[in-house]
Amino acid sequence: MKKHVAVLLGGFSSERPVSLSSGKACADALEAEGYRVTRVDVGRDVASVLVDLKPDVVFNALHGPFGEDGTIQGILEYIGIPYTHSGVLASALAMNKEQAKRIAKAVGIPVAESRIVNRFTVVSEHPMKPPYVVKPVNEGSSFGVVIVKEGQSHPPQVISSTEWNYGETVMVERYVHGRELTCTVMGDVALGVCEIIPTGHAFYDYDSKYVPGGSKHEVPAKISLNIYQKIQTLSLKAHQAIGCRGVSRSDFRYDDRHSENGEVVWLEINTQPGMTPTSLVPEIAAQAGHSFGDLLSWMVEDASCLR
Repeated sequence: MKKHVAVLLGGFSSERPVSLSSGKACADALEAEGYRVTRVDVGRDVASVLVDLKPDVVFNALHGPFGEDGTIQGILEYIGIPYTHSGVLASALAMNKEQAKRIAKAVGIPVAESRIVNRFTVVSEHPMKPPYVVKPVNEGSSFGVVIVKEGQSHPPQVISSTEWNYGETVMVERYVHGRELTCTVMGDVALGVCEIIPTGHAFYDYDSKYVPGGSKHEVPAKISLNIYQKIQTLSLKAHQAIGCRGVSRSDFRYDDRHSENGEVVWLEINTQPGMTPTSLVPEIAAQAGHSFGDLLSWMVEDASCLR
């Protein structure tokens, strides 16, 4: 008898639509693999809902705050239900871009210089020489990312506007020219490297990620073997240093304008990577010989507490 899996989806972060899409794809695929699946659209009563439901495993398909920052992981530890992906500490660290970078840098992973500032200080003067990127410290899916180009005279004003919903502190990071590369880690194995080529977008933004045709994915990436292996090594190193479990995805920039060896810079690690039809992890896993159903079954069987 296969396990009863509760798929957590939706939730109340700005990434709710992505999570609904991820969760539906995962629930459908797990049912096709023979699991008994209950879809749970997460509200504030999620603990009591799960206690009543008594699933064998929780498949966490939430994204953003509450879902991938250690909060839901802590609830699942407390009520004792095995769950997929990383545990409390790794989830909290990975979600905080600055803390994750500190750990990565400490183990020798190359990162771009950055600083944490209050969002209102950004608008009066450039916090660093352009080009730079302003990112919310605790958001995913490229929400709130602003690129300040070389020669731009004024800092971005949108960050101080009332429409800004991404917290009071932001990370200002040196903009790294070049190609967008990403690598999936599954357990203790780095899978393939994928190049993301945005089509008609300035960078890999929300639409590039989730709108069909928003970006082209080259799996495997057309880069030298040396750089390919370097990215695999760094991805596994980040996964282990931050203490991730299950599946994670590390994102990089690779500047090969001046030489093939170029500059490889680690940007961040995703402990709850998207699992939508256009998502990277399922594509990278497929190239390594793991069907979507196989990948999700592996994640369910890998689930545990005290992660």
